[in-house]
Formats: sequence, C-alpha cells, structure tokens
Amino acid sequence: MQITGNHKMAWIIRHNDESQEVSEELVIAHSVISRLWQLFQDDGNVSRCYSTDRPRITTPNEDRYLEVTSKRNRRSTTSDLSRQLSSATGMTVSRQTVYRRLGHIGLYARRPVRCVPLTTTHCRLRLTWSREHALWTPQQWSCVMFSDESRTDLHVQSVTVTGHIYRDVILEQHVRMFRGTMGAEFLFMDDNARPHRAKIVDDCLLSEDITRMDWPATFIGLESNRACVGYAFPMNCSPSTLSHLSIGTGEGIA
Repeated sequence: MQITGNHKMAWIIRHNDESQEVSEELVIAHSVISRLWQLFQDDGNVSRCYSTDRPRITTPNEDRYLEVTSKRNRRSTTSDLSRQLSSATGMTVSRQTVYRRLGHIGLYARRPVRCVPLTTTHCRLRLTWSREHALWTPQQWSCVMFSDESRTDLHVQSVTVTGHIYRDVILEQHVRMFRGTMGAEFLFMDDNARPHRAKIVDDCLLSEDITRMDWPATFIGLESNRACVGYAFPMNCSPSTLSHLSIGTGEGIA
C-alpha cells in the first residue's frame, strides 16, 4: 500500500496523543488532524474518499499553454484562447474555464482606457491656437507659467486635489507669488482639469488680477508636443531655426 501524507499523519498521532503538536509540526489545521484521526479509528483508513466533483478538464501542460499564449498576445480574449487551445491540443474548453485557469495565475481581463475622441472642432481650435502663438518670442513665453500634470511630485498631496486644495496649495502659495514677480505681463496656463475650472479658482484668479491663457479642451500636452515634433521632423529634415521649429510644431499638433 502506498504511504501517503495522511498515513504518516495517522502514524504520528498514534504514537503521540497530542494532536496540537502534530498540527504545528505539519502546519495543518487542528480540525483536519482530529477528523483524520477519527476516520482512522473508525475503519483504519485515511485515504481520500471518493469525490463526486467533476474531474479537472485541463492538464497542467494545457494550463501552461493558456498562460504562455495569453502573455504573448495580451489582447486575446477568452474565446480566442479557447479556440487556440482546441486547435493546438484538440481539447475543447469553455470561456469560463479559460477565465478560471488564468485567474489562478493572477491574469484577469482589463478594459482599455477610453480616451476622449478628438472631433473636427477640437482639431480646428488646436490649429487656430497654434497659429496664434506660433510667432511668440522666447521673451513672451518667459512670462507664461504652466500648471500641468507631471510624473515628478514636487509637492506630495495625499488627498484628492479639489478646487479648494488647488487654490490653497497651487495658486496661493506659488502662482500668486510668481505673478508679483513677473508683473502685468504674467500669464497663467493650466491643463483644463476639473479642479482648474472650479468657480473658487476663477474668483481667486480674478481677485489676484491673474490673466489665464485660454486654450482648447482636449489639447495635447507638452509631452505629446515633443513626441509630435520628434515624429514629424525625421521624415523631412532637422529644424535649423526657431521659426522652422515653431512652424513644424504647429503642423505636428494639427
């Protein structure tokens, strides 16, 4: 007869009345020890009883195939993986089975983020804005303060940024002081986020005589601008002058 872990457990209990010590030694719950010992006393057998549960339909190799295939093409759906498994091994499994197998290794479906679509009006406003500011000099841009999202936290904020927090932390502590230094030519530019358009923010800018530069909604940020320039110029030629760079930037944004 094959000696299993249950037989070993029963042998240990038989020679040691303290089931708690056995539980700690084998790192098994005390209730499991007691149940197996009672089973052993009743019929002298601790083998696993017959189970009416459905047998596992996939083998470890097929589970591994699903894992590797899903990681190679992360856009595959459970239906795609089920068809690929059936084509490769001849085993037909349901979408729910594929979902459970991937869930066991921590792979779950994720919906891609739905971005705001750019309409014809958005593109027209962006092009108009770019052309209006294409001839601005570095001196004019030096008076503009940008308030945009950044991956580097200069100020750690542990709560959700609301209009009140944006006014108290950003406008009062930074923008207002910069406005006093730059003078009447100062322009403030944000990224059209919801806290930036709160009424208390508008009132604060008005009371501090801060002029905000209006720009179109869903306008791509500075990182995207740099990406557009880097994509457009290699196809033609490198910009040789500031004017050439400005024109190319406007065309890339449009």
